[in-house]
Amino acid sequence: RSTLDHSEILTELLERVCCTEMTFPLDLTKTRLQIQGEVALRQHGSQAAYRGMLGTALGIVREEGPLKLWQGATPAVYRHIVYSGVRMVAYEQLRDVLGRSEDDHFPLWKAAIGGMLAGAVGQFMASPTDLVKVQMQMEGRRRLEGKPPRVHGVYHAFLKIVSEGGIRALWAGWVPNVQRAALVNLGDLTTYDTVKHFLLRNTSLQDTSLCHGLASTCSGLVAATMGTPADVIKTRIMNQPRGPNGRGILYKSSIDCLIQSVKGEGFISLYKGFLPTWMRMAPWSMTFWLSFEQIRKTMGISSF
Repeated sequence: RSTLDHSEILTELLERVCCTEMTFPLDLTKTRLQIQGEVALRQHGSQAAYRGMLGTALGIVREEGPLKLWQGATPAVYRHIVYSGVRMVAYEQLRDVLGRSEDDHFPLWKAAIGGMLAGAVGQFMASPTDLVKVQMQMEGRRRLEGKPPRVHGVYHAFLKIVSEGGIRALWAGWVPNVQRAALVNLGDLTTYDTVKHFLLRNTSLQDTSLCHGLASTCSGLVAATMGTPADVIKTRIMNQPRGPNGRGILYKSSIDCLIQSVKGEGFISLYKGFLPTWMRMAPWSMTFWLSFEQIRKTMGISSF
């Protein structure tokens, strides 16, 4: 057997949920950092203090309360249930369709195509939950700025978005969101798959936890580096205020957001929130791949 069965998919989803809850404060901190200093928001009267990662996290605890570090965790769990289930199944199916080479390894270009397509499909399906998550994560900041709350919970957020812009509005920001997922998966799935089999073919390492750990370390760093710019654009588009027709009033498109961000804040603005992103992604990547490989071994499924 080379493909996932139902029990393995469920186990992978449970791992995702646990990791999400444990590392969610880093995700919230990352989102707040990506909004700080946003030129388009400053032009509309919103001022945010510049803080680093620790300053942002401590500020949330001090100004909003420690439990607010988990604001938006519920839609984040929903997002991972949809995203993880789709992307892992899609990648393995694509790997079977594209086929391995004669020496049973998956060529880099095929791994890249499979990883990007799997991530894009999974994220497109999960994009509405990401939209709700981002808006809930920014509620504490809005209250401190004296603005009225946009949403009062997950259910209310979905209803409000649909009532203002229709079903289509749930996919606001899906373009940079899908781009980010494709790049993250290119870094995560593709890097892990490629590095692992490179080590097995060219070193004395066996298919053990050491090999899996080295491959997952590389995949976490590459995924964070490749995905952060698109993540910044995604966050800003999803967080922007909207007009009566449900359309954003700050940015016309992801390209417009990219141009305004770089022009107003410099290229480095695309890497706002990189540190908490990497700190969240690196341990998750290692935990996931080590346990994922062990589960496959225990269940008699071939190594990834």
